[in-house]
Amino acid sequence: MTEPPADHVPLDVTDGYLALRREVGAFRYDRDVLAVRGADAVTFLQGQLAADVAGLPEGGSAWSLLLQPQGRLVAWVRVTRTGAPDLLPDVDGGSGDVVVDRLERFKLRVDATIERLDWGAVAVRGPAAVGIDTSGTGAELALPVDWRGLPGVDLLGPGVRAPDGVPLTDPLAAHNVRIEQGWPAMGHELDGDVIPAEVGQWFVDVSASFTKGCYTGQELVARIDSRGGNVPRHLRGVVIGTNVLPPEGARVVADGQERGTLTSVGESLDLRAPVALGFIHRSVEVPADVTVEWDGGATPARGVDLPLLDG
Repeated sequence: MTEPPADHVPLDVTDGYLALRREVGAFRYDRDVLAVRGADAVTFLQGQLAADVAGLPEGGSAWSLLLQPQGRLVAWVRVTRTGAPDLLPDVDGGSGDVVVDRLERFKLRVDATIERLDWGAVAVRGPAAVGIDTSGTGAELALPVDWRGLPGVDLLGPGVRAPDGVPLTDPLAAHNVRIEQGWPAMGHELDGDVIPAEVGQWFVDVSASFTKGCYTGQELVARIDSRGGNVPRHLRGVVIGTNVLPPEGARVVADGQERGTLTSVGESLDLRAPVALGFIHRSVEVPADVTVEWDGGATPARGVDLPLLDG
């Protein structure tokens, strides 16, 4: 295992990428952590989140959809049951206020409070992340994570730090690996225009229970699932055919027609190419040759399924 630099300065993008891909690396992870407390905390979130919150054991966590009443996404939330009967939802940084506002709007005659916690987060990813010793990290929570085949653990707490012997990596390295694994992020792939099934069946499967009772926004999720996930567009990978990095928001063109938009752009060391995530119309059957266009530029590319690499 690679030893961290003496001053704990993050590895550069290349060395950080290799650590995350070949062994194990850590990076600062921007997460907003909330606490929902009170006698009705569990029943309240059970009716607001798509996951079976009531079925979580103490210390257990689950990814969940927080939806608009019409079924579109508000946020992709992870909720942890800590007992007492507290619940700790966490979400990509910058989305905490959106989650609080949405929950408060539906909190009527409920004995539950919602507050922001002043916590930080460190993510550990890589083949050697399984069973990593997280003692001494200051983490209040150590939550296992699987980035679609790439294992890891998220450490959350007020003064959390990387485990001993695990190097910090440049956040850009983690961004590139996230794209390769097809792991969606709030503000990129996930926003209020997204129908969960557009992200992929795996996303719905890990984020929604089809055996629990009703929750806000359930009707659209259930209806699309019963129809085999038939939605207008799908989240895809895009491998750029040149060494040019297109901007986020660049257009994906197929057969002379605009068929999608890039949501995240990075570079894959293993594929030796720029790579991207983007929503592409269902009429484009991947793998497919496409063109990525933006004001002042264009490049050939190939739309492909996700993840781009095995973990």
